[in-house]
Amino acid sequence: MMESLIGFAILLTLILLRVPIAFAMAAVGGIGFALMRGWEPAWAMTGQVAFDTSLSYSLSVIPLFIFMGNILAGSGVAQGLFAGANRLFGRMRGGLAMASVFSCGGFSAVCGSSLATAATMSKVAMPSMRRFGYDDKIATGSIAAGGTLGILIPPSVILIIYGLLTETNIAKLFIAGIIPGLIGVALYLGAVMVAVRLNPALAPDQSEPDPLSRTDMIGLCSVLGLFLFIMVGIYGGFFTPTEAAGMGAGASLVIAAVLRTMSWKEFFAATLDSVRATAMIFAIIIGAELFTNFVNFAGLPDALAGFVIDNELPVWAVIVFIILVYMVLGCVLESLSMILLTVPVFYPLMFELQFTNELLMDPENALIWFAIVVVVATEISLITPPVGMNVFVLKGVLKDVSLGTIFRGVFPFWVADILRLALLILVPSLSLWLVGAM
Repeated sequence: MMESLIGFAILLTLILLRVPIAFAMAAVGGIGFALMRGWEPAWAMTGQVAFDTSLSYSLSVIPLFIFMGNILAGSGVAQGLFAGANRLFGRMRGGLAMASVFSCGGFSAVCGSSLATAATMSKVAMPSMRRFGYDDKIATGSIAAGGTLGILIPPSVILIIYGLLTETNIAKLFIAGIIPGLIGVALYLGAVMVAVRLNPALAPDQSEPDPLSRTDMIGLCSVLGLFLFIMVGIYGGFFTPTEAAGMGAGASLVIAAVLRTMSWKEFFAATLDSVRATAMIFAIIIGAELFTNFVNFAGLPDALAGFVIDNELPVWAVIVFIILVYMVLGCVLESLSMILLTVPVFYPLMFELQFTNELLMDPENALIWFAIVVVVATEISLITPPVGMNVFVLKGVLKDVSLGTIFRGVFPFWVADILRLALLILVPSLSLWLVGAM
């Protein structure tokens, strides 16, 4: 266990020194494994991990969903989603902020990325909110928080990677994320209502929303149709999640062609962004595999499980400890790195905890519930200072807004997220009811 802790300390030091996370994990994992087993086995393991990861059929779902999200972001469907949500909430005080949250939830359902959702919706929703006199705090807060839904509402790249790491059914993980995602949207809408009631200066009086244009209608229907197409295809048994990613990517190209709002230059930019994001994710996965092999060989997961059993720690204490770890790591890591770094260490504990809830006595259910809890905790870290990745994405797009303004704006949504996390921990059926129903 001491070797693992030293490895974690060196890894965090390298990250603080701005070494890219993929190379930091690969270096610590590879060298650590070599010091324990020898250099020849370490080189063989490194080559095998890189080869297997690069040619993994299961991982092909990642670039396909990323490509789908980038094509949809560039084709303008987000504008249709925002316009439709504005028609629904526009007559209420803070209606545009609510529309931002609602459209973020809808866009994340076909995007799967929190950062892409936040970046896209900031370009769509922010100009409208500024035009109607919304305070930058509530405007940026609603977009930054709404963007976090991208890693929970299916299809979610993070849930896919969790499923591959733990060999959990990805279709079940997707369906488990729907109710917690909807709860998140509802609590965010409530946060807007409370914020504007306590401080009416944050948002002006309600105004008549603009009518939907033909392009807005097509964009809105396209997003809803694509989400249903993917979900019905997976749960109707027509195709697997990996095949669904390919079908979704093809459907996104059809949508872009029908809308005719995407130029060839934008198409090539979306393709290049997909290639870059895929290369980054695969590099992180390879680095994480090497580091995981090191800590597993050093015995960290077994040592943690033995510590929990020997000291008869209650379930709630273990879960609270894990949540605190994610909160701390969220200050220095982004969501994908946190999942890849921690899940291989923590998920074996789910087999050792003595759950009293009947649903969680099933090991598969426990892993699915744990996935949702981990993803929601990761969502919270995306808007938690000092390093909330979604906040920095908004800052990159909105250069005239200070980080302090955005962090103050996300505070009501952060409180809503803490409430949602507590609900999901105390009531596991919120995550597992749809899984059982399916």
